[in-house]
Order: sequence, then C-alpha cells, then structure tokens
Amino acid sequence: MNTLQRRFFDFFAPGARRISFGLALSVVCFLFAFPVLWLILTSLRPQSGVYYVYRGLDFTLDSFAQVFANERLVRAFFNSSVIATAATIFSILVTVSSGYMLSRFRGPIASGWFGAIYALRCVPFVTWVLPLYFVEQRWGLYDSYLGLLLPHIAVHICFFSWLMKGFFDGIDPSMEQAALIDGCTRWGAFLRVAVPSAMPAISALAVLSWLFSWNEFLFALILTGQHTPVITVVMAQFVSEMGMQWNLMAATAVLALVPAFLLTLFGQKYVIRGLKI
Repeated sequence: MNTLQRRFFDFFAPGARRISFGLALSVVCFLFAFPVLWLILTSLRPQSGVYYVYRGLDFTLDSFAQVFANERLVRAFFNSSVIATAATIFSILVTVSSGYMLSRFRGPIASGWFGAIYALRCVPFVTWVLPLYFVEQRWGLYDSYLGLLLPHIAVHICFFSWLMKGFFDGIDPSMEQAALIDGCTRWGAFLRVAVPSAMPAISALAVLSWLFSWNEFLFALILTGQHTPVITVVMAQFVSEMGMQWNLMAATAVLALVPAFLLTLFGQKYVIRGLKI
C-alpha cells in the first residue's frame, strides 16, 4: 500500500466504521422494536381486523375494555404484582446478607452455605418443577401465594447471592473495620457501612428480581390453578382449540409490558451503576 492509498484509507475508515456501526445498531433496534410495534397495533385493531393490521385506520380500545372487564385477568395482574413484589423483598433480604457472609466470613457455616447454593445453582431449574408439585400437593401449598413464592425466592437466592458476593468483594472492608474499632457491632457495621455502600447493586438486583418473577412462566404454569392465576399463564390460555384470540392476547400483553417498561425505564440507571461496581 503506497502513501496515497494509506492516506485515503485513514481518511475514510473512521467514517465507514461509524456508518457500519450505525447500520448494525439500526438493524438490531428494528428487530427488537418491530414485534412490540406489531403487538401494539394488533391490540388496537378490532377482532375482525387483526389479520390486516397494516390496512386501514380502524382502531379501537374495545380489546382493552374487555381485558379490564374480565375478572380473571384483573385478578391475574394483581396476583403477579403481589408475587413479584413479595419475592423481590424477601429475596433481597436474604441475598444481601448471604452475599455479605460469603464475602467476609470464612468457616464451616459459610463454606456449607456456599456449597449448598452452588449445588442448587448447578441443577437446572426445570428439574425442580415436578418434585415441587408433589411436595406442595402433599403440604397443601399448591395453588397458593406461598407455594409460588418459595421457588421464586429459592431461584433468586441461588443466583443473586453470587452477584452480591462479587459486589461486596469490590467494596473495601476498611470502613467496616474502622466501625468495629469504634465499638460498632458486626450487624451495625453491616447495616450502617456495607449496605449503604452496596445500594446501587441492591437496587439493580431488586429490578432484575422483580422482572424475573413478573415474567416467569414455568413455575406458575405447574404450581398454580384457579385460585392464584398469574398473568403469564392466563395470557397463554387465549390459545384454544377454537383458535387464538389475537386482539385480547395482544391487549393483555401490552398491559403486562407497561409495569416492566416503567420499572426498567426508571431503574436502568441503578442497574447500570450496580453492574459497574
């Protein structure tokens, strides 16, 4: 390559890279945005026009009105909100202390707990479902809030304890040691020094935990029935032998996207900040 060719390449290469990156980013955004846009358009079309979303301007809110008028759907939204919120609260309470113990302590208790969550983490969650079904049937927990909360919390503890350990490993323990020298107890140093320092990470895990429980389908499908329906399972029941109720399914899916979208929108800064620790 002579000098003139090298100068030509050096002049146009940055621009070409920017254009290529912009095109690739546009394609990725389109692939993510198009299904959501199509879902919204389908939810706004009448039942007779869902197969012709791209034709005409006949839009209606009747599908959303039918969703709000359906008592089972409203109860499913309420149940999903309760389960996701309760699972997040209890999971964070356990995983924060669990991650702190794994990061700061050495001994048989910490090693035993480490081995337990490591073994459970290595087992695919899908293999839990059938044993959990029989256990909950025997203990009377089937189709109840507690019966669905326990596996959610167990999954969160197994996964998020590792993340919290990594977060606490990145925090300098000298401040906690100074608090102990000043007469603070171990719990006091944990609550007054370690927890405030890890708040970005805790906020990130709270967002991820809530989204996982809100979107979870397998546990809800097997461990719930008529008493505690959740939105992911009820949404799948629009598919029947008579066909698919596309407009109602789309309207329900759009309503299910709203809380997840708002939580992600307002919590993304905490997630990004927490993952940087």
